[in-house]
Amino acid sequence: PPAEAATDQEFLRRVTLDLTGRIPTASDVVNFLTDPRPSAVKRAEWIEQLLETSEWADKWAMFFGDLYRNTLNTPHLPRYQPGRDAYHYYILDSLRENKPYDVMARELITGTGNNFEVGQANFPLGGRTTGGPVQDTYDTQAVDVATIFLGIGHLDCIMCHDGEGRLDALSLWGARAKRPEALGMAAFFARTDLGRVPGTENNRAWLITDSTSANRNYQLNTTTGNRPVRRAINGRTFLSPVYPFGGGAPNPGENWREAVARLVTSDFQFARAAVNYIWKELMVIGLVEPPEQFDPLRLDPNNPPPAPWTLQPSNPQLLDALARNFIQSEFNLKALMRDITMSRAYQLSARYPAADWKADWERYYARKLVRRLDAEEIHDAVVLSSGVMGGYVIAGFREPRIDFAMRLPDVVGMPGGVGSQFLDSFIRGNRYDDDRRSDVTILQALNLMNNTFVYNRTRNVAGTRVNQLINQSNDAVVDQLYLHALSRYPTLAERDTALRELATGTRANKVEDLAWSLYNKVDFVFNY
Repeated sequence: PPAEAATDQEFLRRVTLDLTGRIPTASDVVNFLTDPRPSAVKRAEWIEQLLETSEWADKWAMFFGDLYRNTLNTPHLPRYQPGRDAYHYYILDSLRENKPYDVMARELITGTGNNFEVGQANFPLGGRTTGGPVQDTYDTQAVDVATIFLGIGHLDCIMCHDGEGRLDALSLWGARAKRPEALGMAAFFARTDLGRVPGTENNRAWLITDSTSANRNYQLNTTTGNRPVRRAINGRTFLSPVYPFGGGAPNPGENWREAVARLVTSDFQFARAAVNYIWKELMVIGLVEPPEQFDPLRLDPNNPPPAPWTLQPSNPQLLDALARNFIQSEFNLKALMRDITMSRAYQLSARYPAADWKADWERYYARKLVRRLDAEEIHDAVVLSSGVMGGYVIAGFREPRIDFAMRLPDVVGMPGGVGSQFLDSFIRGNRYDDDRRSDVTILQALNLMNNTFVYNRTRNVAGTRVNQLINQSNDAVVDQLYLHALSRYPTLAERDTALRELATGTRANKVEDLAWSLYNKVDFVFNY
């Protein structure tokens, strides 16, 4: 049984954070709550407004920057700042244009050119794998495409060995998959070259090109590297490209990466994986979980798997309906997000009688699940509510000043020291081998209480929200601080407590204390 519908106040903060990474302003809250129109009307209108903001593009550029693993350096890849920045702006500009998602995917898979100048060239470059033969890089490039665009991360396992006896408990498809099938996917990248660009900043830029030689194939002739040996199969010493998820190969004369991009984006699984990633971001738990471990043989409700296997999605009909709608919208990300945020499931209350709740109902979204805000969202909520901007400068970056963390191009490091340490405490990961997480830790609580990034913004000094409100009435101070920090009015009990405190002691100190306390309330760092 589902929860009640979320209140207008709950919905406003929830959807504003989910679509833009920002909390609503105090005036947004007041205007929305006093709007006399039916909730359905003003909610639909607010969603449309959010989808057209620059903040929407910033939020989702951060999301896709994580998904596409855009960062300065990894042990295998020195991308350097110009490459990182070009990649970031490719993603950001694509979102600002509302570029169809299948077009983005094809451009990324086929990215060619100088990675300092052509942002999408950084996607195939991300597959660079050292310590072995070039086939290791082809394998990683294929795994990146399958994981990110199809949600089938188990292909990485099949690149080394047949799945039988190894993936039996994890994936029905994986248990049946053979290594040559996976290598057939890697063969699509066998004509892709990664080299340095002479004369560019100490030869640091990378040039991604495609060989036109008909003799370039995936060779089965390696004995060292990151993967097991590659030996001839039935006397054949190379493999030609074959799409392992339903078949398909390059057309005569077709560029091999363009062929795999065509096959991937025309695969229904491409749409399934995309909507599941977005569903998880907006609904906390994916319809398939984890979102990069789809099992292709356990997805079709009209063709269920043999016992003891069960269908993998918690709601396969919904997953397929969302995927079909996504295709029909011509892979419009805004249309997909509109579908989800307008749904009854998204607009349920997070509140549910504790005595009645069962944990296994989470997979069925009987209430709106609560999530801890991302590091950048918490940082920006402090900035926006306090009125004191960030003012960070990244040398060589296209934007001379960055006030909001959601506009940063990376999750590694940050000018200013204090801001970086604060963000890192909320586990933003490194976009390589340490994923972003939503764990709650003591260090986070200590940062909210004691970090000068927060503490200085609660002082009665020029420019802070406290200083702007200090001469208003106690009632106005309480209302405004709650509206700015928590996007709501205080409850009666909260108001009584705050007013009682403001009536004693040094007033400026008491207003500062109230502002500080709101950043340390549980509901400041959670989206509910």
